[in-house]
Amino acid sequence: MKSNKFVEELKGKSVEELNQELVSAKKELFNLRFQNATNQLDNTARIKDVRRNIARIQTVITEKARA
Repeated sequence: MKSNKFVEELKGKSVEELNQELVSAKKELFNLRFQNATNQLDNTARIKDVRRNIARIQTVITEKARA
């Protein structure tokens, strides 16, 4: 599964790297929403993927904070 590999990669990163990854994912989501609003987005499923990746990143950050 792609998501399992993605989560394993996230767990290997530091909190600072995760925060940078989170910022870049949020920027990408903003750009995708903007493209969708102006009817320039071809693959609308990408919005869903990015939102899930943001949730995965936030989950790993929370897990590291509790540990």
